[in-house]
Amino acid sequence: MNGRYPFLVSIPHGGVSVPSELRGLVNLSRKEIVFNSDPHTRHLYGFDEAAEAIVDFDVSRIFVDTNRAPYDYPPRAQDGVVKVITQDGTPIYRKGQVPGRGLIGTLLQNYYHPFHERLTEALDTLPIEIAFDCHSMLPEAPPVRMDAGRERPLFCLSNRGDRNGKPKITGGFVTCPPEWLQALARSFQAEFDGEGRVAMNDPFRGGFISVAHYRRRRIPWVQVEINRGLYETEGREVDEARLTHLRERIFSAVTCFWDEVSG
Repeated sequence: MNGRYPFLVSIPHGGVSVPSELRGLVNLSRKEIVFNSDPHTRHLYGFDEAAEAIVDFDVSRIFVDTNRAPYDYPPRAQDGVVKVITQDGTPIYRKGQVPGRGLIGTLLQNYYHPFHERLTEALDTLPIEIAFDCHSMLPEAPPVRMDAGRERPLFCLSNRGDRNGKPKITGGFVTCPPEWLQALARSFQAEFDGEGRVAMNDPFRGGFISVAHYRRRRIPWVQVEINRGLYETEGREVDEARLTHLRERIFSAVTCFWDEVSG
């Protein structure tokens, strides 16, 4: 026993960099790129000394979204692995500069596939018993979503199931046992008692990362979303001490859950 928890922590949307291949094509300011990423998630979920593996990503999800299928790209999809518009509908690229199939292939080869290969290597070579795909969400659903304007919970924990963590249809699959997801929700609710609601599979049910890697190895996966209202002001300012305190509380909720289900 090496003293680490048997966790794989995936942080796919924490990066804010622009791939060199896209320099000069982008229509967004640095501030817009940061806003449309998952800023500060590397800090919030950075359990580096306590988890078996942390796999994060430098590139902004605006340019390469590793939580989308590799065949979901324009013109077939506007919000796929390579996006056309931001969550508030702003064009990402200058007029006539949306990446074509060749450039998209280069982006996948240089950034997307290496990220997934790192996840695969961790799952195949380390004693991982559960994986967490970690994200942040805006306090209200953005304009491009069907539920635009809807208030989000404090946390959303997802396993592709229903709002109790169970399969949506008889015989359907979930990426984490319902009993585990329920226990994790109870642990988060206890840690953040009185501060807001902890939801399961609402508004998110889990994305490509958790589904694809669960199907390959059958190691449980949970997608975790934290409400940015917990640490960002309306002006999108952040207190570093607040982030560190939140990371400690998130880690406490996750480890209390694990001590319960693995005991």
